This record gives sequence, structure tokens and C-alpha cells, in this order.
Amino acid sequence: MSDYRAPIKDMRFVMDEIAGFNELSSLPGFEEATPDLADAILEEAAKFACEVIGPLNRIGDQQGCQLTPAGVTTPPGWKEAYAQYREAGWNGITLPAEFGGQGLPNTLGIAAKEMLCSANMSFSLGPLLTTGAVEALLTCASEELKAVFLDKMVSGEWTGTMNLTEPHAGSDLALIRSRAEPQADGSYKVFGQKIFITYGDHDMTENIVHLVLARLPDAPAGVKGISMFLVPKFMVNGDGSLGARNDAYCVSLEHKLGIHASPTCVMAYGDNGGAVGYLLGEPNRGLEYMFIMMNEARLGVGLQGVAIGERAYQQALGYARERKQGRDALTGEALVTIDKHPDIRRMLMLMKSRVEAARALTYYTSGLLDRAHHLADAEARKQALWLAEFMIPIVKGGGTEMGIEVTSLGIQIYGGMGFIEETGAAQHWRDSRITTIYEGTTGIQANDLLFRKLMRDQGATAKIVFGEVYATVKALTASGKPELAAIAQKLGVALKMWTDATEWLAANAKTGLGGVLTAAVPYLNLAVVVCNGWMMAKAALAAVAHLDKGEGDLPFYRAKLASARFYADQMLPQAIACAETVKAGDAAIAGLGSELFDA
Repeated sequence: MSDYRAPIKDMRFVMDEIAGFNELSSLPGFEEATPDLADAILEEAAKFACEVIGPLNRIGDQQGCQLTPAGVTTPPGWKEAYAQYREAGWNGITLPAEFGGQGLPNTLGIAAKEMLCSANMSFSLGPLLTTGAVEALLTCASEELKAVFLDKMVSGEWTGTMNLTEPHAGSDLALIRSRAEPQADGSYKVFGQKIFITYGDHDMTENIVHLVLARLPDAPAGVKGISMFLVPKFMVNGDGSLGARNDAYCVSLEHKLGIHASPTCVMAYGDNGGAVGYLLGEPNRGLEYMFIMMNEARLGVGLQGVAIGERAYQQALGYARERKQGRDALTGEALVTIDKHPDIRRMLMLMKSRVEAARALTYYTSGLLDRAHHLADAEARKQALWLAEFMIPIVKGGGTEMGIEVTSLGIQIYGGMGFIEETGAAQHWRDSRITTIYEGTTGIQANDLLFRKLMRDQGATAKIVFGEVYATVKALTASGKPELAAIAQKLGVALKMWTDATEWLAANAKTGLGGVLTAAVPYLNLAVVVCNGWMMAKAALAAVAHLDKGEGDLPFYRAKLASARFYADQMLPQAIACAETVKAGDAAIAGLGSELFDA
């Protein structure tokens, strides 16, 4: 048994009150998604995460993976745990029933994913990428390829990867050199090296399906000349059995700060004559297809910040309730547990409220994606999709930065013992540190929010969000309750800061690009603070409604209201500073070159 306990009560609250899970069963394809089914699934997911996956977290961190002549081996217990994960059907919980999945809403599946990640982040990365690969194949693979690969990937019998980065091409994918040469039988021979490939090789499944970006011989330069290829570790025979080993190998493993049990591979394609691959979709549209995986992965990585923040909070709270140190400043009682000290309480509440806020925004976005795929009206589907896409960089950038800060607070609460590996507090910070880097750094998320989301429709989607936040402010104010009015005042000011900063960006986008780019991350931070505050405000309204009726778990609702108020008091004022930072742009350094750093 691990020291993690799945926060099912808060998950259900967010699913129902924020993401609108109860409405989803009325949508085509979600008829089976009843509250009773959700309860049963979450209880079983919690049991699996806490009893099977959680106990392996420490083992994985200490022992990591090994590269042997036969390939990559995972830590003790990994293969057996993955077999249980696959046999129980967890891999396909939200994937299409026609390929063996359960077809349940993402709004339910995301809670199960959070539990898996909290229990063992390294373990969770393999399924995360497999799900993204499945989404890409559903979108662009031929019917023949779907028939061969999708059932096995949906079930988890085979895993999937995505291969973008090369030693010379990180964020700038225009520099990709991997190439694919057409063969007479319609296949391709793929050549090149990819780095930082998560679960690029392992011993948990018989086959691995790599999705690889490469260039065709006649491809145009830049990102417009990138195609995507399916390259299996083992070839698949006509009867579905595995055939010859393909020319795709892990040639080294990276030695990392954290997530030691997630194999991060350097992959070599074609060193022995060429790796057989199959074109996915149309030539030169590979980057477009890869972004299907990327959106799935970015939402999942934002969820990792929530999950590891939750794990760190639980561990810090448990320690604070046991560790005795000092005198209670308010009562004078000697030698009290440190959770009685105001500064420790402040840090614990920062951890708690920030995790709850990020969870709510992540689940809310997942609910938008469910509606984008299942609403009957085409225009409503489009609006839900654009809102979800607008939120994804906020979820990813905000959730991951929050995870790092919250796990660091956990170490602080432990004091000196937090710096000692044996307590486990340091592992959460080490594991979380990669999340702001992979699947697009925080800077890339900020640019995505500005240029691909905010400006693609001249701010129309942003205005919808602003309107919804304002409607929440009005509802808080109209309640007549002092605690909700206090939240309304802080949220209203924060919203004004966000709209002012947005107007500044729009006014300077063409004439002051350097300043706008400098302001991108502060603008993302501003959006995160306001959107998370909005989610907590919605949670406060729901909690008060239950309290007024005297129904349900009243202590939980009182705690939720307190958490929302704490977020409003402690976090929403940061919007003022963020907005000022945005509008400062690059005024301090504009026109200065490299001498700025040489002095």
C-alpha cells in the first residue's frame, strides 16, 4: 500500500459541479456514463493506483531502467503491474468501443488518469503516450493500418510513442533531418536519430508502435515538408502475429533528474538498412497530425502537475500532523504539531487550493473536449473545441508550473528532512521538474496561447471566456453572502487586469513584436491566475448551494468554500502584478544586443 489516497470526493465534486459530468450521459455515445458507473470506476481506479502502482513509485525512482543487449528493462514489478493494468481494461477507458475501448467520457477518464499519475508518474507516462498515438491513428491512419494496430494499442497490448526531437532540432521542428524513402511495395524506409523518446523501448509489451516525423525526398523545406510514419518495433504478419525485428533500436538511455523509471531513449532508425514505416495520412502534413497527439499529451502533462501536486500535498500534510516542533503562537501550548503554526498552515493551504484550482480547470477543459466530439449541433461542437484549445496551453503551462512550486513547498514544510531522499518529498519535486519542459516549454505554451489561440479569431474565443468569468462575478455578487462577495471583488479586479493586458497585446502585436514576445509568459501566468480563480469561484457557488440546502457532506463544502476564499485572497492579487509585467514588455532592454549579458 502506498501513502497516496485518491481524492475521490474532490474529483467527483469537480466532475459534477465544474465539468458537468451529469449532463454528458444525455449526449450520443455516453448513455452508459451514469453516476453509479462513475462511482464504481473511480473506486476501482483508486484501489488499483494505491495498491498496485503506488508501491512501485519508490522502487522505480531508486532502480530506474537499464539498457541491456536485449533492450530496455523496467524496474522490478513493472511488467506485472502493467499486465494487471492492461487486463483490467484501464488503457481503453475513454477510447472507442469499436476498437475494444469502453468509450466513456474524458471527464471520467481524466480522474482515473490523475490517480495513476499521482501514484506513480513514471509508470503513467507510457499509457499517456499510447492514448495520444491512438488519437492520431484514429484521425489519419488508413483503414488497413487501423485494422492491424488499433485494437492492440487500445487494449494496451502494444504501446505507442511519438518521435519529434532530434539532436539538432528541439522546438524548431523545421530542422528535422530524418528521412523516409519510398519502396516499391508502398512502404517506406526510415532513417534518422530521435532523442528524448519516452518509453521508446521497454519490456512490458511485445510490440511498440512509433510515430515518427521524417521528410520525403521531394519534401519542401521547413515545417511544411514533414510527414508522419508508423514504424513498429516488430513487423506484423498478415495473420496478426509478430514477424521480424524492425530496424528501430534504443541506443542509449538518458540519465535524468527525475522520472527515473520512465525510459527516455535515444532511438536510431535505419542503421542496418532502413526501418520499415508506413505513411500516415497525406504527405507533408505530419506536423498537423502530430499536434493531435500533442494536444492530448499537453492536457495530460498539465494533469501531471495536478497529480504530483496532490501527492506532495498529502505527504506534507501527513508529516505536518505528526511532526512536533515549537510552541503554538496563538494558544501558548508547548510542543505542538507543526500544522498548528500559521506559516505552515499558509503553505498547506497554498498547496491545497492551487491543486484544487488546477484540477478544476483541467477537468473543465476535458468536459469541453467531450462536448466538442459529442454535441449534436455542429456550431456548438466547434465552439466547445475552440474553447478547449484555448484552455489547453493554460492548463499545461499553469498546471506544470504549479506542480513544481507546490512540490517545492512540500519540501519546505518538511524542513531539513525534505532535502533528505529517504522521506520521498524530494522525489516529487525532481519528477515534476520536467513537466514544464516536455511537450512544449512554458514559453511555447505562452506563444501558442497568444498567436495560435488568442489571435486566430481576433480574440473572439477569449471574449467568450471573459464573458463567462464576468457572469460568475455577477452571480457571486448577487448571492448577498459576504464570503462570496469577497471572492467576487478579487475576481472582478483580476478579470479587469486580464482584459486590459489583452488589449495591450492586441495594440502592440504589429508594431512591438519584441515586447509582445517578452510579455507572453507573464500573460500566460495572468491567464492561469484568473482562470484558476474563476474555477474556484464556481466551486464556491456550488459549495454554498449545498450548504444552504443542508445536504451532502457539509464539512467538505465548508472546506471547499474556505479553499476558494483562500485562493482569492492569496493568488488572485497576483493578476495585478502580472498585468503590469505584461504591459512593461521589453522596454528595459529593447535595442540592446548581446552586450547586455557581457557586462
